[in-house]
Amino acid sequence: MTVLETPILETPILREVRSNHRSPAGVHLVARDYPKGMRIEPHMHREAQLIYAARGTMQVTTPGGRWLVPPDRAVWVPARLEHAIDLLADIEMRTLYFDLAWLKQEQRYEGLTSEFVVRVSALLHQAILALFDARNTEARTELLVRLVMLELHQAEDSATFVPLPREARCRRAAMIVLDDPTAPHDIDTLARAVGTSARTLSRLFSTETELSFKSWCQRARIAAAIRRLSTDAELSVKQIATQLGYASVPAFSAAFRQVTGRTPTEFAGKG
Repeated sequence: MTVLETPILETPILREVRSNHRSPAGVHLVARDYPKGMRIEPHMHREAQLIYAARGTMQVTTPGGRWLVPPDRAVWVPARLEHAIDLLADIEMRTLYFDLAWLKQEQRYEGLTSEFVVRVSALLHQAILALFDARNTEARTELLVRLVMLELHQAEDSATFVPLPREARCRRAAMIVLDDPTAPHDIDTLARAVGTSARTLSRLFSTETELSFKSWCQRARIAAAIRRLSTDAELSVKQIATQLGYASVPAFSAAFRQVTGRTPTEFAGKG
């Protein structure tokens, strides 16, 4: 039997995207636009990446979980970490690639060896976009890269992360929930569907995801809400609450705040 290995993609050559982007040694800048519905299949890079969508929402999946990345967030992907990207809207992607030799000079390099999502501050947003200014000098670009790294270290935000279990039965159960997060999933029914007991499945969720089954399902449901908030500006909070099976907007808002620390209105920037 042939075992297919995850491909290691070469760093995109700067010239093939835009020839006027300057970048310091060890850092590569790539700007690309992608259409809604496109999927970038599982792959990895020799370099670490900071992936930012200046417009649009994407979903990044790694062996450890699934991250929703709306425009006010960016995802850090370490070197040689398998990941796939689903484009949930038309995307204006701006990616910074970091050679490991350059990155290891960072004081907080240890914190950059795992994937995470950060909320993009106004300053970080402007710094990333400014890196792609054709008028940049090498000195200005180096200062902007340093600013990006400083901002990147400010705060990690896991509110849009849904951890995925690795144990086969538990992962199958998780995927059933993710395929329809709005349904009232019962652990007994799920356990029978994947060939185990409710007690075992409950223990597996706790061990594999560090969340109880109930809390994990709530995280999956809130992730679905974030996806709707990020990709359909016409939907009201009330409509989303109804779609996700919440009895009322206050109940939905309370659950949303418990996971993200903000209300749906605040998260969507409509407040």
